[in-house]
Amino acid sequence: MELIQIVEAIIFAAPQPVSSAEIAKAVRRAASESGEDHAREWEKVTPRQIEKAIDELGECFATSGRSIELQETASGWRFVTRADFSSWIRALLPDKKPEKLSAPALETLALIAYRQPITKADIEAVRGVSVDGTLQKLIDRDLVEISGRADLPGRPMLYGTTALFLEHFGVRNLDDLPNASELRQAELPQAEQPGEAHDKADADGGESGGEAPEPSGGEPATTAPDTSA
Repeated sequence: MELIQIVEAIIFAAPQPVSSAEIAKAVRRAASESGEDHAREWEKVTPRQIEKAIDELGECFATSGRSIELQETASGWRFVTRADFSSWIRALLPDKKPEKLSAPALETLALIAYRQPITKADIEAVRGVSVDGTLQKLIDRDLVEISGRADLPGRPMLYGTTALFLEHFGVRNLDDLPNASELRQAELPQAEQPGEAHDKADADGGESGGEAPEPSGGEPATTAPDTSA
């Protein structure tokens, strides 16, 4: 029995992604409880040794042409079927077809992922529509969570992505997202803070010397609701 085989068995049997440290702990515990002589060498196994075994295991699967591959997620390692075989898996489990996110939900999720923590008002400033329903749907699916409150008037809530978001999209951390550094620095519209609109109106009035126009009697403009999530 080799360490690489033990690591493979643990990752395969684990109900959730398992980290190198967790695997090392399990191996040490099993080795100390085993009465077999060959197990003694693993009583002090380190996470670094486990990582080396994982690298070898991943290489074995990658070069063998197997339909299964080893994937590292934010919380650890797991075995997954390769994307090439997705249609065959769906044929076996037609009722397990995952619900797809709508385009508005994906746009909102992308904004949160790249610009978190971010307020709902800033999301709406970019998208131009209300995102209440879309945001709640993302929260219900555990892809987005409330991560705090902004140091702004009214203390609006801040939103960020969850650990499930990373696992859902198969990335270890937010830096692994495509074009992460560029998109984080891109200039985007921001929501006006309370008082900014009034100050701007005063400034415009002072420059023109005129008075603010009277309401036309029509309905006030509002942000359009996003109902397509």
